[in-house]
Amino acid sequence: MAKFLSLSLTFLVVFHGCLALRPFQQQQQDQCQIQRINALEPNERVQSEAGWTDFFDSSNQQFQCAGVEVIRHHIQPQGLLLPSYINTPLMVYILQGRGYQGTMMPGCAETFQSSQQLQEGSGSSFQDRHQKIRHFQQGDVVVIPAGAAHWMYNDGQEEIIAVTLLDSTNSANQLDQFHRRFFLAGNPQQGQQQQQQGGRSWGRSQKRQSGQSQEEGAGNIFQGFDLEMLAEVFNVDQETAEKLQSPQDNRGHIVKVERGLQVIRPPMRSEQRQEQSRRGGAANGLEETICSAKMTHNIDDPSRADFYNTQAGWCNNLNSFKLPILQMLQLSAERGVLHRNAIVSPYWIMNAHGILYVTRGNMRMQIVNHEGQTVFNDQIQEGQLVVVPQNFAVVKKAGEQGCEWISFRTNDNAMINTLAGHTSAMRALPLNVIANAYQMSPEQAWDLKFSRKETVMFSPMTSRSSRRGIEA
Repeated sequence: MAKFLSLSLTFLVVFHGCLALRPFQQQQQDQCQIQRINALEPNERVQSEAGWTDFFDSSNQQFQCAGVEVIRHHIQPQGLLLPSYINTPLMVYILQGRGYQGTMMPGCAETFQSSQQLQEGSGSSFQDRHQKIRHFQQGDVVVIPAGAAHWMYNDGQEEIIAVTLLDSTNSANQLDQFHRRFFLAGNPQQGQQQQQQGGRSWGRSQKRQSGQSQEEGAGNIFQGFDLEMLAEVFNVDQETAEKLQSPQDNRGHIVKVERGLQVIRPPMRSEQRQEQSRRGGAANGLEETICSAKMTHNIDDPSRADFYNTQAGWCNNLNSFKLPILQMLQLSAERGVLHRNAIVSPYWIMNAHGILYVTRGNMRMQIVNHEGQTVFNDQIQEGQLVVVPQNFAVVKKAGEQGCEWISFRTNDNAMINTLAGHTSAMRALPLNVIANAYQMSPEQAWDLKFSRKETVMFSPMTSRSSRRGIEA
């Protein structure tokens, strides 16, 4: 009896522990009763000295269903996105530009250090050491764990455009179903308040009538501490401690670094976009720790494509097999390029929501729910976004100029199941099952099952295959 009670208590602990992993899961599921999906564009903007951030409306039902939010940073040359941390994991796609960024992981060593003194403009000299800095460039996906402080700098000649997914209902977020950014520097509220709709401040700009918000706080977190306390904990004078609070800083959340940012970093090599090495054999647990984890991966290279069709286009998936840290973040991504009038086989995502952002061109999309109702049937243009809920069926056809997109997915190994093509659900069905299910002749069933020889991406106007003998 005692053994039975012990096992029961163990089961209850494990059961309740599992329930605690997704605190907003039930609320998220209640939001997925979608009758109509729309292509979305940013509806708010927060301007700063060296760039701006666009926000998609997080209160939209599509985002509520997927449990995510999307923002888009524009960082001008020599622009620094101030250090901050967020209560959700981030997945950032670098649509344009290049630079480098730092992610500060607790307990990790300062592995980047200078052997010579760095000369400053004042004539003084200092030696510096800090945590690892990572280069990024166009086509890279950068991932940042929840709560990890991070910053980003543009050392290139063109503006950085970074499309960012925030997984608000991730198990790492225990606050509420919206992301909150905690700044370590600056005074974002005092930045230039030039939103697309209304002149509200950074902190208040995202608040909804329901009290929900995307970005919280008027300034950085040091403003909430006593000046004397800051001076004591950092062992500095009060003038230096006051600089932490930045009460008079009116540059906003992206600031200009006039003489360029001087940090310790290795040179960026042209082959960095290639894989450093392909390790074989089973992992022994020593290859990667959180301090040295790879957090950047380029998915713009057609030579790495998972699906490639010379007439239709190509597709590259990024999951936890390629970037192991994604297993911790429970996120993945897809980069797709579709040629003129080419089609992606109708499919559904089996275990994740998809958040698709068009980076170039346009395409027609149709999305169908579980009742067979069309919830989206429209063109989606460059700069627009559509949420595809889990298991909703979707088909995509590129326009006259072709189409390119990035799709974020809420599972580290998101999987699709296609409805047409060589590896589709239809191809897996027995011929007589198809004939009887759709009330068609064996000849029609054969055509339906075997006419498409391609796998995922279909070239336009593909001629039908000649029939082969049909087994009785």
